[in-house]
Amino acid sequence: MYEDIVLGIAHQALVTTLLVSAPILGAALLTGLLISILQATTQMQEMTLVFVPKIVVVLLITVLFGPWMLNIVTGFAHNLWATIPQIISL
Repeated sequence: MYEDIVLGIAHQALVTTLLVSAPILGAALLTGLLISILQATTQMQEMTLVFVPKIVVVLLITVLFGPWMLNIVTGFAHNLWATIPQIISL
């Protein structure tokens, strides 16, 4: 019985983690791919050219999607706190 509850909470935590990290990881991946294609076509192999655009894009995505990410995390925390009395009563 408790195993189902623990597995359900773990599943919700993993889904929440994936939802929150997906926009940032996707934007960083896409930016890195575009910069790599640009470097391959121009044959300019400067290492700092990769990091600065990634940092800027990740910062912008965090600012744009920050309220949504915070809403997802607080919703998960609220649901977790709300189910504690039900878990204890079992």
